[in-house]
Amino acid sequence: MALLLSAAASRATASKVRAMRPLAFRSLATTPRSAATPDADKDDDNILPTSYETIFDRASQVFFLTEIVRGISLALEASTKPKVTINYPYEHGYLSPRFRGEHALRRYPTGDERCISCKLCEAICPAQAITIEAETREDGARRTTRYDIDMTKCIYCGFCAEACPVDAIVEGPNFEFATETHEELLYDKEKLLSNGDKWEKQIAKNLMSEFLYR
Repeated sequence: MALLLSAAASRATASKVRAMRPLAFRSLATTPRSAATPDADKDDDNILPTSYETIFDRASQVFFLTEIVRGISLALEASTKPKVTINYPYEHGYLSPRFRGEHALRRYPTGDERCISCKLCEAICPAQAITIEAETREDGARRTTRYDIDMTKCIYCGFCAEACPVDAIVEGPNFEFATETHEELLYDKEKLLSNGDKWEKQIAKNLMSEFLYR
């Protein structure tokens, strides 16, 4: 009699536990094994068997070295194409005539300065990197007594060259003007004129090639 009572109590407890389970757990518990694993091709380790086609492809890649041959062919194809690198600084690449590099002040062929001290470049500079002081000479012409450019402020926008009515201030083709000190990048009038004398031939050629668009 005691055994029957204990069995009935255990069954009642089990039914209460099942009733307290969430619906999702009860659905998983009652799902047949065949429905939970629809892939009948899976083995006991739950791994799909490898097809013969896949085995043949892998074996051919190993025995015939297809990946190595493909890599060698790609390297040979790249070796026949034109080189995209240059041996800098011994070689230099192409620079556009519109390239904006180191600033320069130009002269006329007679040696006179082109700058007329209109200060348009100073006014239009968005970085306020240009400082100009001028005076009127005995012949009535205005000429600069001071023309400074703080190259550490310059953003190389080219507005100064566009605003200049006589093509006095330009940005030349030189881009190799790195320095070791900050003071060396504070250009004065003498430095800018020397740059113009040095690069005048290339600057004039670039301006001539672009005169239709200016």
